[in-house]
Amino acid sequence: MKIVILGYGKMGHEVEQIALQRGHEVAYRIDTEQDWYCNIDDIADCDVVIEFSTPDTAIANIEKCFELDIPIVIGTTGWYAHLDDIKNRCKNEGHTIFYAPNFSLGMNFVMNLNKEMAKFAKKYNYQLDITETHHIHKLDKPSGTAVKLAEDIIENNDNYEYWELDDDMQENDDKMLRINAIREGEVFGIHEIKALSECDEITLRHEAFSRKGFATGAVIAAEFIQGKKGVFTMEDLIK
Repeated sequence: MKIVILGYGKMGHEVEQIALQRGHEVAYRIDTEQDWYCNIDDIADCDVVIEFSTPDTAIANIEKCFELDIPIVIGTTGWYAHLDDIKNRCKNEGHTIFYAPNFSLGMNFVMNLNKEMAKFAKKYNYQLDITETHHIHKLDKPSGTAVKLAEDIIENNDNYEYWELDDDMQENDDKMLRINAIREGEVFGIHEIKALSECDEITLRHEAFSRKGFATGAVIAAEFIQGKKGVFTMEDLIK
């Protein structure tokens, strides 16, 4: 594949290394508006864009790819308030996107376990909460992964109706699922889901040791969507 990396920061550099290791060509590295428009004609001839930018620029980046009708893998989180609009436009206009709150294969395995633990907690009266820890440079809070974990719990355990960030809590409601978000040091990402009863505590925990897992998942996602149209996630890839 001829890959365009959109957002050439630490994640962009990691994606480049993985793409090269897997035998792909990194045709362009886009980090500014000037980079994009200086190469726009040639970008249109590439196979896929892998995007790791910022929540503030993600929507504009997706729209640029729609204009060129080039598939895009979106690693940025924090823009999901616009997700329904983007998905509808993608389907209506025949484009291709692959988005995920977390591209780590290991984390997506934990996400599946989280759904099962939510059902278990409902049946046996365990209380659930989520804690996520990331580096101080992460802009969105809570992480997209933590939000996805919370949404899956709510879908599979009707003891909970909504989630709330611990910092924003106004009151303690039994129907509320608490998310604790910690920003410290250079932590790549830790997610913990705890189930607590009077008898014991169960913990699901995933810790990323580096950015390599996220980059690997993103490149595999780019390979997966070649020749496909529509909206795809890690659940589609893992299946």
